[in-house]
Amino acid sequence: MSKQVPLVDYLELGDSPHLVAHECTNCGAKFFDRRNACASCFGTEFKKAIIATDGEVRAFTIVAHAAKGIPVPFVSAVVDCGGTSVRANIINTEPDPEHVSLGMKVRLATFSMGKDGAGTEAIGFGFEPAA
Repeated sequence: MSKQVPLVDYLELGDSPHLVAHECTNCGAKFFDRRNACASCFGTEFKKAIIATDGEVRAFTIVAHAAKGIPVPFVSAVVDCGGTSVRANIINTEPDPEHVSLGMKVRLATFSMGKDGAGTEAIGFGFEPAA
């Protein structure tokens, strides 16, 4: 099996891929990027928090125009994963209002973004409709 690397540092791969946030130990606010201080309470201590892999679409848009080389249409969404908002694309479904809706149940899904010359595979994530 070739080596796999996540597209973002908050995606953990393996048998059960999931997202990991930095959670403020003072107020519980969660952030996906590295922080020196909490934007909510100014606390400076954080712990790792595993984010739920199931969620619900809270907002979405169907993108029809994008930069050259980016296939359209696609669905960009805000997904509530157990109280944590995650911005990601809705994948593995048709990008139209008949297949995507507010309140739709989704689950985390990973996909290959390609391999480099050494065979290392980049892995991205999105959310797909839950069965």
